Amino acid sequence: MTVYVALLRAVNVGGTGALPMTELKGICEELGFTDVKTYIQSGNVLFRSGETETAVAEKLDAALGKKFGKRPGVMVRTTAELEAVAENAPFPEAKPNFLLVYFLTETAPADALAKIVAPDGEEAAVAGREIYVHYPNGSGRSKLKLPALKPGTSRNLNTMRTLAGPARAME
Repeated sequence: MTVYVALLRAVNVGGTGALPMTELKGICEELGFTDVKTYIQSGNVLFRSGETETAVAEKLDAALGKKFGKRPGVMVRTTAELEAVAENAPFPEAKPNFLLVYFLTETAPADALAKIVAPDGEEAAVAGREIYVHYPNGSGRSKLKLPALKPGTSRNLNTMRTLAGPARAME
């Protein structure tokens, strides 16, 4: 069985709605996922499944859509994919908590960075289904505009590194 990490979009951050992690764990177990573990309150869940990444994402997004009345968006990665995201981060001088990784459901379009407006010196780089953004002054006050980020969900590099450890331990 494959170990997956699911990253939920707009959960417990003022978006779709509140979801206690114990409830998220229960939903995952009801879907047949095993060894379910959650990490912090922002919608990160690790589990095993014999299904494909696409099937897992669809099932979880549909189940959450029933709870919230709309689908929040679920980005799923394998352990190896998550480790690669953490290991291959650009902007090596960036503080890990100032480097956000935006996860997308599909490969970013070739022109993903074409409409960037980065008034505070933000930098962005595309890597397949992820877009890395370095916020030199932090993301909270940033006026960055990048439409390609809208369908995704972000986690900072510290969170990615932390999630990769337990995911690898489950392998």
